[in-house]
Parts: sequence; C-alpha cells; structure tokens
Amino acid sequence: MASIPENPLILVDGSSYLYRAYYAPPHLTNSQGEPTGAVYGVVNMLKSLLRQFKPSEMAVVFDAKGKTFRDELFEQYKAHRPSMPDDLRSQVAPLHALVKAMGLPLIIIEGVEADDVIGTLAKKASAEGRHVLISTGDKDMAQLVDDKVTLINTMTDTVLDPAGVVDKFGVGPELIIDFLALMGDKVDNIPGVPGVGEKTALGLLQGIGGMDALYENLDKIAELSFRGAKTMAKKLEENEEQARLSYLLATIKTDVDLSEDQLDLTIKPEDRDALVEWYGKMEFRRWLADVLDGKAPEQAVAPAAEPEEPVADPAGIDRSSYELVNTEAALGAWITKLEKAALFAFDTETTALDYMVADLVGFSVALADGEAAYIPFGHSLLDETPQLDRSQVLDAFRALLESDQHKKVGQNLKYDMSVLANHGITLRGIAFDTMLESYVFNSVAGRHDMDSLSLKYLSHKAISFEDIAGKGAKQLTFDQVAIADAAVYAAEDADVTFRLHQHLWPKLEQDASLKSVLCDIELPLVPVLSRMERNGVLIDKTLLAKQSEELAERIAALEQQAFEIAGEEFNLGSPKQLQAILFDKMGIKPLKKTPSGVPSVAEEVLQELAHDYPLPKVIIEYRGLAKLKSTYTDKLPLLIHDKTGRVHTSYHQAVTATGRLSSSDPNLQNIPVRTEEGRRIRQAFVAPKGRVLLAADYSQIELRIMAHLSSDKGLLDAFAQGKDIHAATAAEVFGVELDTVTSEQRRRAKAINFGLIYGMSAFGLARQLDIGRNEAQGYMNTYFERYPGVLEYMESTRQKAEEKGYVETLFGRRLYLPEIKARNQARKKAAERAAINAPMQGTAADIIKKAMIAVDAWVTQEAADKVKLLMQVHDELVLEVDADFAEQAGAKVSQLMQQAAELKVPLVVEPGMGATWDEAH
Repeated sequence: MASIPENPLILVDGSSYLYRAYYAPPHLTNSQGEPTGAVYGVVNMLKSLLRQFKPSEMAVVFDAKGKTFRDELFEQYKAHRPSMPDDLRSQVAPLHALVKAMGLPLIIIEGVEADDVIGTLAKKASAEGRHVLISTGDKDMAQLVDDKVTLINTMTDTVLDPAGVVDKFGVGPELIIDFLALMGDKVDNIPGVPGVGEKTALGLLQGIGGMDALYENLDKIAELSFRGAKTMAKKLEENEEQARLSYLLATIKTDVDLSEDQLDLTIKPEDRDALVEWYGKMEFRRWLADVLDGKAPEQAVAPAAEPEEPVADPAGIDRSSYELVNTEAALGAWITKLEKAALFAFDTETTALDYMVADLVGFSVALADGEAAYIPFGHSLLDETPQLDRSQVLDAFRALLESDQHKKVGQNLKYDMSVLANHGITLRGIAFDTMLESYVFNSVAGRHDMDSLSLKYLSHKAISFEDIAGKGAKQLTFDQVAIADAAVYAAEDADVTFRLHQHLWPKLEQDASLKSVLCDIELPLVPVLSRMERNGVLIDKTLLAKQSEELAERIAALEQQAFEIAGEEFNLGSPKQLQAILFDKMGIKPLKKTPSGVPSVAEEVLQELAHDYPLPKVIIEYRGLAKLKSTYTDKLPLLIHDKTGRVHTSYHQAVTATGRLSSSDPNLQNIPVRTEEGRRIRQAFVAPKGRVLLAADYSQIELRIMAHLSSDKGLLDAFAQGKDIHAATAAEVFGVELDTVTSEQRRRAKAINFGLIYGMSAFGLARQLDIGRNEAQGYMNTYFERYPGVLEYMESTRQKAEEKGYVETLFGRRLYLPEIKARNQARKKAAERAAINAPMQGTAADIIKKAMIAVDAWVTQEAADKVKLLMQVHDELVLEVDADFAEQAGAKVSQLMQQAAELKVPLVVEPGMGATWDEAH
C-alpha cells in the first residue's frame, strides 16, 4: 500500500459514498421506518478517516442539484442515470446536518460536480506543496493523482499513488482522461469511440500516447499489436468530434471559483448538541452514547482557548441530587414520601441475574419530580459508608411493596418480584413496566433494556454496570461495589425508569388498543410468569444421562458414516471443512453464498442438497442430534436448582416481534416435537409422586384465527362443523370426497394450510412437498378458488401494511414492518410474508397470554394446593396437578382457555395427562 504523509488535507467525495452506502448492507431504518443506512455508512466512513489520519483540514463535497456545465456541452450527459430513489433522497438533509455537526466543512457548488470542486482544491494544495488525500470510489479521480495527491477508497481500503494508478489502470494519471474518453462511460453516458473497450484503449495509449498523439499519428495505429488495430485509425478519424467531446466531459475542472469561506477547510469543534439531536433521530445509539459520555471526538482539533462547555443532559438529569439513605430518619422520611406518592419507581439491586440465587443488596426509588434515592443494606465491601440493617429495611418497605393501593413503575419488574419473593415479600401494585411499555409501543424498534431506552427516548447515557463493577473475570458483584458508587448508579436507574414511563405512557394512552394490550395482557401476566418460573419443573436426570449416552453413540456412528462418504476424516462441525469436502472435493455445485462470498452450508442449503446427495442428509441428522445433546440431555441436569431440585426457566415478554413468549436456561420453545429424539426429551419432564402433568393445547389455533380474520365461508363452515381442517382442505383442493382423502393428500393439504399462514410462495411449497413449481402453483390456485376470503385477506393485509407500516393482532398489538416499502424486492417480500403471518401468530400469543392470566387466577383463588402452572410452550400450557384432581383440572383449564377469546369459530383445547410431559402431550 502506498504510504500517506501525516496530516494530509482530506477531500471526501460525499456524493460517491452516499450512493455506495445506500446500496451496501446493512439496510438500516429507525423505529419510525425511516431509512438511515446511507447516513450511517457515510458517517462511519468519515469517522474512520478522522481516526486513521487525524487531519486538521478536511472537506466533504457533494454534487449540487440541477444541471452542470457538462450538460451544456452534451445534452445526454448522465441521461441514463435513474433519478435518486426516494428513500435515499430523504437521507441527504440529515447527512448534511451531521457532517456540519461533526465540525467538517461541507461544500456544494452549483453548476459543477463534486469532482470539480475536489479537483480545484487538490490542485491548489498540490501546487502549494501540501499533501492531499482524496477519499472516493470514483475511478475518474485517478486523473488528479500526482506526487502530492493520493486517492483512498475508504470502503475497500485501497490507496492509489501514481504507481498505484499504473498498476490498476495500465496507464499513469496523465493518461486517465484519454483512457476514459476513448472507452466512454456508460454510467455517465460519455459516448467514447465506438468499438473501443478497455484493452483497445490501453493498446492505443501504451502504443502511441494520448488523444493528441493518436490524432497526430493515425497512420501508425495499424502497426500496433492489439486485435483490431488495422481498422482502428478509421474509427478514430470518423469519431474525432465524439472523442474530443468525451475528453472534455471526462476532464475534471481544476479552476472552480471558490470563496474565501469555501477555501477555509479547518476542522471545527463538534457541535455536540446537534450530534445528540441527529444521532437520537437516526437512532445511532452507540455514537449517541459516546457523545453523551463525553468521549473525545475522532478529529484532532487544536485546543480552544477556553474549555468546551459540557453537553447539557437532554433529560435534565442531575445525578448530584440523588440521596443515599443510610439512617433511620432518612428511611422513615422516604417511606412517608412514597406512601403519599400517586406513583413511584422501584428497583432492586442484587448479587446475580439469576432470580433463584440472587440476594438483595439494596433498593432504589424515584418520584415524578426527579427526586431519587438508594437504600443500601447488603453491601459486603467494608468501607466507611454506613448502611442500614437488611431486616430493618425489608420490614419498613414490606407493607408498601405488598400494597395494591401504592402504585409502582419499574423496568422488568418480574425479576424484582421473583427476588423479593425469595425474601418473603409479595410485590403488588405493579401499575407500569417501562420494558413492556416500550415493547408494546414498538416491538421491533430495538432492545428494550433500560440503558438502550434511555439513549433512545431520553438521549441520556445512563451509568452502565461495567462503569462501576468492571468487566470480565474480575467484574465485581453488586454487593462488592463501593456504596457511594452504587448509590448514584442505582438511584439513576429508578430516576430514568420514571422518566421513561413519563415519555412512553402518553404515547400508549392515546391509543386505546395499545393501552389495552399493555394493561389487560402484558402487565397482568408479570406475576403469572414470576410464579411459573419459581414453580419450576421436575427433571429425571438419570433418564437424560441415558439419552445422552445413546445420542453420543448415534452421533459417533453418523460421524463414521460421513467419513466413509467423504473418503476422509474431517470436523463435521466446521463449516470451512464441510465446504471443502462438498464443493471442492465432491464437486457439488454451491446453491448459495454467504455475505463473505463463500459457499453456504446453512441448514436450508443442506436440506436442498439432501435430495440428491447422501452426505448433506447425514450432516443434517448429525447437527440435529448434536444440538439436542448439548442443549438438552447434557445441559438440563446442570440446570437443576440445589434447593428446589427443579429446573427454573426464565420467560421473556419483550423479545419476539409478534408477542410470543420466549424462554431461556432452558429454552423450552425449541424442543423438537416432530422427531422421536425430541419427543424422548419430554419424557424426562416428570411429575412428582401423587401428581400428574396436565398438558392443554389449542388445536390448530392459527388456522382458526385465519378463518376469523378472513371470514372465509369455507373455512368457517369447516371449523363450525368440527371437520378435520386438513382433510377438508384436501377434499377441496384435490376435488375428492372428504371420506376418500388419502394420508398423502392430507399431508399436502396441511403443508398448504400452514404454508399460506406463513406467506409461503409456490417455490417454497414446491420445495417442501418435493414437487414441481407449476404443480405447487396449481395447488395454491385451487386453494384460493375454494377459499377466496383467504386470498382477499392476504391481499388487503399487504396493502394495509404498506399504507400504515404495521399490522395488528385481533387485540390491537402492532408489528411494525420497516422493510414493507423497501426497494429491494427480497426484503419487501419478506416483510409482506411477515405482514400476513404476524396477525395470526400475534393473536395466538395474545390469546394464550389471556388464558394464562385466567388459569392463574383460578389456581391462586381456588386450587393453589392442588395445581401448579409450570410451563407455556407455543400454544400449550403445562400444569402439575394432584392425580385425583386431574380430570376436574383438565376440564376447568380447557374451559378457561376456550373462553380466552371469542372468535367466529370455536376455540378447541385438547387436554392430556400423564406421568411425563410426553405422555400428557
């Protein structure tokens, strides 16, 4: 790579990078669905230049709107270029604003292009003996290179000095204009000379010289060795006017008239208030955090005579006002304040994230006016700061925390509720939860943790746990953090939580549906999930150990089988080695490439290859069994809690886009049910002596929701009459009587039913059924003829999604679809598929959440000694019940689940019971 002198003048071709960033992944949008990827790409590139070269002078140059002098020379100049896409045009103004906020001179001159402005500045600086670095992806700029001017393409990290230009183009900078003029340029619609391509142009230039030399030596061209040389002189002669015009069009002006202000390229100090505003609008959270954190800017600016004013906290947060409560009098005063407050923010500080082992260290509280405090009582680090006695604080807070009348707001209060329960306190009066407020407002807008929400909605950089506890292996637990440091951190958590609520609640309150999703579904679910998590489930670790041994044997056999097919040993878990075997050694044609350009060995690719080749089939089975072993049969025994002897999962309300719950440690949602090995894992989930497991599952709930939403008469009638919906669909699609439907026809109809719910295309259906695309399309056409309401629903849903930017569940939960208007058809189609499926999947999620609330209410009020609600997996609830109460419990649970929503078709629940989850399912 060519060396670049220190502190060069940097000239950035803003227009070139704007387009390149627009077409390059990732294709970002903010939570409002506004495109931000081009802005992000250019700003990221500018930051890279500033970090790498630390210049004192720099300019970012953009093309002006309207025509230039080249349009007067040639009316068709750039005529083939499409107009700027709307979703790129909307990013121009924010980018200009950010460039200025970064303190970088921004230049736009009417009547000329960015290239001409850069050329003028570069030649002026070069003539003055200064070193210039032009950052561009435009090959035309190579004509500006000399011993003082160097090009850098920041996106590919390539650098061109004079020698580099020769290596890349085959001619030096002095012949680049001639090179471009002879070849022409399709992008800019520079005509060039007909019949002259890159090789011919190089043959002419290397053999004779530039444009003038060529026309002075036309008679010598026939002697050159390149193909077509004998007829080239005539072509040049006949097209001299066009060649000369092309030369003018390709020539970058170096004498643009610039004002004194435009010649001042000194980098100014950042406008941090403006950066906060624009980073916040664009939702560039990491950069926003850096600014709010007071990190030094990338550029090397000479220190100002006066110190810079710190950025005012946009949220108005004053950490110096927080109170450390460590006396009885202060504790009593705060209890009185909280008792009088209409609402207060509450947070626990603990020793661990696992609610089953976490120990309380302190409480933090905040009021509506920003008043906040921390009450420590469990810090183990002995310093000079006193703290109150744990039992004293718990006794003082108990009545307040257990009161329904005293309303609380928190961030992920399910965790706090579970930890408090370990200390004998039942948290009541949960009025709001900012994590859930954010999630209900927009589930796909980003993460819903407090630090992210603080940046997003308050433009406030909260103190992170790492700031006070360190990182990695030496990270402190909270009880080891100095009380003075812990106090500011914890009090800020409560303060920010209250402010987030004040920001988010008005947005939800003005929409009755969103308000109902929060207040009638998500918030009432918090104590239900907390109880379920703490109930846990019994696991037979002896059975799991046996299953692990059997899986290990099967995995080893598959490994040997793979070695035999491949003809050598290799690591089946290594994508790189598998690529080498499949595509290099075995010569299989790759179906798809990864973003880095190598052949993909992803699951869907192997599934496709498995139709024709044995090795991919073996790899698929190997991967599946290896995952079962590592994730479940090996891991589940390790998750058994010492005190309870049970496994306690964690349910997450604010993760999935559609409203479904997810779970972790263990992830109960991903245990396979369609394979024998997956079902065997459910055999290890057992009931204790005298009890059985009750599994209650909604039957075909998403298809029933489709029938309700589409109001299709055929579907409504089938469900109303209690028909087997897949058999009924098969009868319609294949034109046979219901009682003659074969198992294969039913299987295909099932694939159609569920495929359409997920927006599957004819191609996807063909692949799933292993049939031709035309045959699959025929099935779909017949289906829509028989069920026209479904097609109408799908088409109207796509249309509404594009108009609104979101779709809704039956209960008003929203799923925003930022990609629904994407120009990229693949991304747009994916968003359309999500638009069709999300209302069904989301409505199913809402229904089972409402059912859980109802079932939990019945259990806690009437059957707490006989029934425990243990698990929720997709459309199924699993309970542990007294054996002699099982039939009665099954009937009651089914009734409550069926009453959770009123659809145009009946909800059907199928309860089952057994000693294991597998038996009950």
